[in-house]
Amino acid sequence: MTNISGASSGSSTTRRGRVVGVPMVCWCGAEIVGKISKSDPNPYRRYFRCAFAVSNKLMDDNHVFKWVDEALLNEVDRLSSEAKRLEQMVRESEIVFDGAEYEKMVFDKVLMKVEEEIFQKVESVVSESQRYMKKPMIVGIVVRMIVVGLGNFI
Repeated sequence: MTNISGASSGSSTTRRGRVVGVPMVCWCGAEIVGKISKSDPNPYRRYFRCAFAVSNKLMDDNHVFKWVDEALLNEVDRLSSEAKRLEQMVRESEIVFDGAEYEKMVFDKVLMKVEEEIFQKVESVVSESQRYMKKPMIVGIVVRMIVVGLGNFI
């Protein structure tokens, strides 16, 4: 298990097992929040963390912690494996096709469905990440406006 200031690991482990992909809820039932690391080894690196652990400032605990980039890679790998599995199922299907054109049509539909699922997963994670990034940006803009405004009066 990594902690917020520690080095990265390939996966996150909790009392309830390994977290694969983007975590949605901690084993304790708390929601997962997106945070940004302020540590020297991982400055500004985004991570997912159990809201309970964040609110109680827990470190080196068994609550969910996962780097965002690793979670997204897990999701892409999982969806890629699923696409390969579906492709194999289509190829091994006992259905008698009326020709190569029909087979290609079925394969394309399955592939499109898997690609759509990948796109939706990535889009939801990106939108969630953007939501957490808006607050620091707004604060920065307001502070800059105040500083510039004060500079005009001096």
